[in-house]
Amino acid sequence: MKALGVGFGLGFFVAAQLGPMSLFLMRSTLRGGLKVGLAIGAGIAAIDALYATLGAAGAGPVLTIDPMRLVLGLLGAAVLIGLGVRTFWSAFRIRHGAEVPQEVATPRRAFLTSLAGTASNPLTIASWAALFAAASAAGAANSAGSAAALVAGVGLGSLAWVSLLASGIAAARRRLGPGTIRGIDLAAGAGMVGSGGVLAVGTLREH
Repeated sequence: MKALGVGFGLGFFVAAQLGPMSLFLMRSTLRGGLKVGLAIGAGIAAIDALYATLGAAGAGPVLTIDPMRLVLGLLGAAVLIGLGVRTFWSAFRIRHGAEVPQEVATPRRAFLTSLAGTASNPLTIASWAALFAAASAAGAANSAGSAAALVAGVGLGSLAWVSLLASGIAAARRRLGPGTIRGIDLAAGAGMVGSGGVLAVGTLREH
């Protein structure tokens, strides 16, 4: 139970940090409703749990290989920038309440996009590896069973936060006008493009 609780806390508070996928979840919930937001949240939580698993399995050192870091870093940057540009496009092309069915993401499409977007920075596996090393030193993940419970907790904690975020945005959805939604689109697009740019520059500087 200790490992599960520690993992839940890690997943919840790591997911609570404002980042490009949080922004993407917010703007997509405003556009498509709660089901779309929850689908995106499920994708985020799934990748968080996967990367936590890889971190626990000791995959972090593999990412120290320079060619792999370069390829993964640039690929991740491209995914984030692509999502950001698409969000910018939505801000100028779509008006609130005037979307045609083909322009509104389905939960399945939102989930798959979320998987790709959240997976765009596999270098975070190294961060999870460090967190698991610290948890093991503290006695929270010093066996296979406790490590599995820690990973499960990470996934549940991440899912809890993104579900709360999607529900809150969905509740506020009807109170927001077209101008506000367009502004959120622009902010989300800028956040994703900026994050992709930072990732690309950081990756190239290391090489």
